[in-house]
Amino acid sequence: MSAELRVRVHVLDAWDEVVMELPASTSIASIKQQALAAAHVAGDPDEFLVKFRGAELRDQSRSLADEEVPADGALIVMRRHRVAVR
Repeated sequence: MSAELRVRVHVLDAWDEVVMELPASTSIASIKQQALAAAHVAGDPDEFLVKFRGAELRDQSRSLADEEVPADGALIVMRRHRVAVR
């Protein structure tokens, strides 16, 4: 059984921070989907990327433990491409 980690996920589209308690075995892709849903951001999750310590986590099948995200670690979920503002 994996230890529970508290992580903070900042969803840029909503300017919202989502705090979650998750097993260390949770995949980055699952965290991204949960954070987008909690922040009420619609759209294809594949259009969003996840960053940790400024670097994109490209293999989203990896877990929090695999990426060595510490307790109270902060992740950022943002669009892959900028959206034009009119």
